[in-house]
Amino acid sequence: MNDLTPVPALFEPLALPAELDGSLGANRVRGGYKQISAGTDEGAIKAFLARYADSKTTFENYRKEVERLYLWAVFELGKPLSSLTHEDLLVYERFMADPKPADRWVTSSRRKPPRSHPDWRPFQGPLSAQSRRQAFVMLNVMFGWLVNAGYLAGNPLSLSRQRQRKAKPRITRYLDPDLWGEVKQYIDCMPRESDRERARYHRVRWLFTLLYLGGLRISEVCENTMGCFFCRRDRDGEERWWLEVLGKGEKTRLVPATNELMVELTRYRRENGLSPYPSPGEDIPLVLPIGKSRTALTRAALHLVLKNVFESAAESLRLRGDEFAARADLLSHASAHWLRHTAGSHMANQAVDLRHVRDNLGHESLKTTSKYLHSDDDVRHKETERLHRINW
Repeated sequence: MNDLTPVPALFEPLALPAELDGSLGANRVRGGYKQISAGTDEGAIKAFLARYADSKTTFENYRKEVERLYLWAVFELGKPLSSLTHEDLLVYERFMADPKPADRWVTSSRRKPPRSHPDWRPFQGPLSAQSRRQAFVMLNVMFGWLVNAGYLAGNPLSLSRQRQRKAKPRITRYLDPDLWGEVKQYIDCMPRESDRERARYHRVRWLFTLLYLGGLRISEVCENTMGCFFCRRDRDGEERWWLEVLGKGEKTRLVPATNELMVELTRYRRENGLSPYPSPGEDIPLVLPIGKSRTALTRAALHLVLKNVFESAAESLRLRGDEFAARADLLSHASAHWLRHTAGSHMANQAVDLRHVRDNLGHESLKTTSKYLHSDDDVRHKETERLHRINW
C-alpha cells in the first residue's frame, strides 16, 4: 500500500482486504460480548463518531484526527488501525510533524478543497507541537471508547498518555492595541471603487466587528443567523439589543449587541439590500457571500477571508522597514481565535468586570463555583458598551 497514489477520503468504500480492514486486527478482542456490532475498523470508527453527530464542529474535529491516523496506518504503515502498537503511534507523532510524501498527504492549495475533490488531502501542512498534542488527546478518547465497547483489547496510547501542560500565565495569541490598530487601518484603506470591492470591504469590516465586539468563535459565526438578534427593554425602560448565540457544547449565551455593533449591523444589511434591523427568526446568515447568495459561508471560507486580511496587513507593516519585521511576522500568524483572545484581553485591560468577560465569551467559570458570581445582564450590557469599543 506504499505507492504514491492519493489517499482517499475516509468513509468512501475502500474495499480493503481482510488483513487491512481490521477484522483480523492483532489488538481485537477475541471472544466475549461486544457493545457495538462493527466487525471492521471503519465500522467501529463510524460508531465512535456517531456520538458527536449533534455537534458539527466537534464531529468534524474528531473525524479529521481519526481519519488521518486510519489512512496513515493503512496506506503508509500497511496495518489496520486495530493492530497499531505504542511504537507505531510514536512513529505517527513524528509523521504529523512532517507528513511525507507531501504529494500524497498534503494539499497543495491554500483554499482547502472539499472532501469529494481529487485534490483533497488529509493534511494542510506539518502540525505544530500543540496540534499534535491535541490530536493525541482526541485519539486517546477514541481508543479508550473502543476498548470500553469491547472492540479493542487495549489502548495503545494509555502507555504514553500525556499530562496536560500547566496553563500559561497569560494569553499570548492575541493582538495588542497597536497591532489591532494596524488591522483596522488596513481594513479602512481597502479599495471600494467597484461594486465587488465595496462588497468585500463591508463584509470584512462587519466580520471583524462581529468577532471583536461579540467575542464570537468562528463556528458560532457560521452556525447562527441574523434572526438571533433581538431587542428588549431593561429595568430602566431602555431598549437594548442582544445576540443569542448557540455555541460550544450546544450551550446558549447572550452577547451584548452594543450601539456600535448595531450600527455596523445596519450598515452591513443596507449594503446587502436588507432592512436595517433583522426580524425574529430570520434565517439570513450572520456573514454573507459576495453576490446574491444567502447561503452561510463555511468555516474554511471565513478563515480564508480573515487570513487574507491578516497577511495583507502584515505585508503593509513589513514594507515600513526591517524594524517592523518581527511585528509583521506575529500579525501574519493571527487567526479568528486570536480575535477572540484579543476581545477578551482588551475587555479585561479596560477594566470590564471579569465576570462580564466570562459571560460575554461563554467561558465556564472564573475557577470558582460560587453561586454569587452570576453577573447582572443589564449591568453587563452597560459596562460592555461603555468600555469595549471598536472605534472605526
